[in-house]
Amino acid sequence: MTAFVDLDRVSLRYGGPDGTLAVEGLNLKLREGEFAAVVGPSGCGKSSLMKLVTGLYPASDGTVIVAGSEVAGPLKIVGMAFQNPTLLPWRTTLRNVMLPLEIVQPHRGRLRRNFAAYERQAKDLLATVGLEGFERKHPWQLSGGMQQRTSLCRSLIHQPALLMLDEPFAALDAFTREELWGVLQDLWLQKRFTVILVTHDLREAVYLADTVHVMSNRPGRIIASYGIDLPRPRTLATTFEPHFVDIVHKLRDHISQVRQDVVAA
Repeated sequence: MTAFVDLDRVSLRYGGPDGTLAVEGLNLKLREGEFAAVVGPSGCGKSSLMKLVTGLYPASDGTVIVAGSEVAGPLKIVGMAFQNPTLLPWRTTLRNVMLPLEIVQPHRGRLRRNFAAYERQAKDLLATVGLEGFERKHPWQLSGGMQQRTSLCRSLIHQPALLMLDEPFAALDAFTREELWGVLQDLWLQKRFTVILVTHDLREAVYLADTVHVMSNRPGRIIASYGIDLPRPRTLATTFEPHFVDIVHKLRDHISQVRQDVVAA
């Protein structure tokens, strides 16, 4: 089966030939509709991987292919959400969600004449994540979890084939974070877009992903991949099951060994 995302021996160096080598010899393949998580020690190149896949940075070496084409610039088929929701304070929740429709083609060219349909789509998406009735609220009127739900809706409104998530729940309290795991899982089960989640939370990775990839220290590369064979939909009760706990411990041991190798070197 042809990979939907395919990184082949990819390297990325910042700052020219003598700059920082962020990733080197990076190989990663994702099938269409797969939910993948990427974990590893701080500074290992997880965010650099995201920049390569989305076309925000060109590879210094190797090839990056997404949806059958080599990446040569920023991709239109991508939605992104980050640790900080970065909502525009002067826009309502609804207008924040609809922002990508004003930027991304072909929606940009259709927005004016199909505005009512797009607005309905945005409202339906907000209702899916439990924000019905908050469409006219501004960001300062929302809790942190509600802001992050809005950010997720904004990343999905233009129906991207690939969703990139960079620590999207890291700034939230534990209860809200776990609640949003369920929200994200439900959205993915409904729409089956391809996902790359970068996270430091190993429980989050195992709860959400089909496959968890472990990166080495910088320069980063994939050094292990774990298939998560837990049935879906997963619940918080799943996180207490022995098999779930065992997978988390294996991932933690692997990352701890990577850190020890660096200290020993």
